[in-house]
Amino acid sequence: MYHRYGLRFTLRLLTVCSYCSMYSTSFKILFIIWDVKVNKSIHLVVSKILYVLSFLLSFLIVYFLIPPLGKLAFRLDFVDKPRADNERKIHRQPIPLTASYAIFTGFFVSYLLFTRDFSWETGALFGGGLLLLAIGTVDDWYKTKGRDFPALPKLIVQVSAAVLVYFAGIQFNGFVNPLSGQYVFLPEWLQFILTILWIFGVTTVVNFSDGLDGLAGGLSAISAVTLFVVAVTKGQTNSAMLSITLIGVTLAYLRYNKPPAKVFMGDAGATFLGFMLAVIALDGAFKQATVLSLFIPVLALGVPIFDNLFVVIKRMMEGKSPYQADASQVHYRLLRAGFSQKQAVVVLYLVSTCLGLSSIILLLLQT
Repeated sequence: MYHRYGLRFTLRLLTVCSYCSMYSTSFKILFIIWDVKVNKSIHLVVSKILYVLSFLLSFLIVYFLIPPLGKLAFRLDFVDKPRADNERKIHRQPIPLTASYAIFTGFFVSYLLFTRDFSWETGALFGGGLLLLAIGTVDDWYKTKGRDFPALPKLIVQVSAAVLVYFAGIQFNGFVNPLSGQYVFLPEWLQFILTILWIFGVTTVVNFSDGLDGLAGGLSAISAVTLFVVAVTKGQTNSAMLSITLIGVTLAYLRYNKPPAKVFMGDAGATFLGFMLAVIALDGAFKQATVLSLFIPVLALGVPIFDNLFVVIKRMMEGKSPYQADASQVHYRLLRAGFSQKQAVVVLYLVSTCLGLSSIILLLLQT
């Protein structure tokens, strides 16, 4: 049964990819011709079609990959087991930890297929994402055995992924002076520090937010929608394509991760989503930003950033490691206050949506 299902999925996926690749190539040719000879509005129509196709393909890949990967997880005992002595383990039955591989595959297959972008920047995204997927897999494997993976290797790998992206040219360079209107370039050492801190920080806080069914995936989807709107408004096609592809994979994942969850993405998936959101912000919202509009990506990722910033400060004041897992995040506090898991998730979705809308309003005020 498993092999028949896998074969049917493979054939369907190859068919979809073939058609999409054909249409993508056609659109690219038209894109080049029209860019020179025809109105720019047609240029925008082609971009919108590519956005839709990338969204659909990324969604379908994740949607169809998760079930067979889940079955494989049970065969390999790569599942998150419930534990009565752990307040953070809310589920009551073993859950596969394999959604991250579907998310990673769906994202890069779709993005590369519709952009044909094999630049150093894309290579850094792929390499950084692969590093996080690998160390996250090791971390998740430790969890399946009821053990904790040391924090230092994770920190080293996450910083390495951020450094890889920085040297590929995706970095925070400066801001527009609101008084003179001129762009202020920061010293290179400060560019490096701020870029690494941003990528590492967002990667970490999104991972820390993965505590309830549907929470991290939903917050990532809302943030990606916000960053997509920002990118389209600013005419940043690459950032928009990254965002819409991320929306596709997260929504497909939520189909299986909504309460009660049938699959988890684990640390491997959560760190990958955080990494991609951080990079999208650097590639889009932070570019040519004024001092005020620097808050746009911060608001877009507001719930995980503000919540976990508070948690990290609290842990450090108590003499604990920032990586020490506990139940101090806002979603656990909502559960202790009497909210159900679904209610807590919906509340945080609403807060994230409000922050996202605030960032869009802030953007419109700047244009």
